[in-house]
Amino acid sequence: MAERQPIECQWQQPPGPQQEVQLTHPQLSDPGPGTATPDPVFSCLTTSEHQQNLKEQKQSDRAMKLLFEVPSARVIQNVLSKYVLLEKFSEELEDVHFPRKHLSRNFNPEIIAERRLAFQDYLAKIYAIRCIRYSQHFPKFFTGQEQIRAHGLLRAGQFKAATEQLQTTLDLLEKLAPWQSPTLLVPTLCALAVGHRDLEELEDAFAAAHRALPAVRRYSLCQYRAPLLELLVDVGYLLHQPVAQLQEELSLFRDSERGLVSSGTLKELVVREFT
Repeated sequence: MAERQPIECQWQQPPGPQQEVQLTHPQLSDPGPGTATPDPVFSCLTTSEHQQNLKEQKQSDRAMKLLFEVPSARVIQNVLSKYVLLEKFSEELEDVHFPRKHLSRNFNPEIIAERRLAFQDYLAKIYAIRCIRYSQHFPKFFTGQEQIRAHGLLRAGQFKAATEQLQTTLDLLEKLAPWQSPTLLVPTLCALAVGHRDLEELEDAFAAAHRALPAVRRYSLCQYRAPLLELLVDVGYLLHQPVAQLQEELSLFRDSERGLVSSGTLKELVVREFT
């Protein structure tokens, strides 16, 4: 009987240009959740060889450019958010390490600049991991503490500081929005509308509330709809805006949802959001 000849299976790394990932246009460059990507490692490889190939491929991946930079150095306080990411994505973050503090001189300008760049590199590595980029924990990692601080300022009546903090948070969330739920911006926009309303910045309040309304309608965020419409009607009337359709929508919604949705104001809803 003739001896069987072993069959050799070889996997060749695709050419370099095919490995490069560009994110200048999310709809063209990032296939979105649920899109399968072919596994280049053939099933004939052993488990150890498979793991080794994956590790080598991970290490050879090119770094992706973050959509934003860390504008200034500050003490990172969202430790809880960091550990939530580590817990949820321990395998994906196995080779990604949070920048360590120095034993001394942590507030030296050179050390601060060095750690800022290291932290920016850390964020870029996290951003490059697709399942994390689409996770609901991703925006919380960047803005969780800022949201809590801003809502605390609203409760304390410090509306100017609150709106400044919320606008900074909104700017960052807008950069993350292509990979997140379409309702991501709604709580921040509603909080901004409340802050601007209390500062009597009526045009800014109307603009923020009006921007939040389409997502509230489309995705049935019933807890926001009546309070948001009520603010739009009140502020729009003061600005001499046409509010008849908004008033009619508010009346119809209240009749259809009577007893099912809380009838509090938008300010009460916003203040409870991060309590």
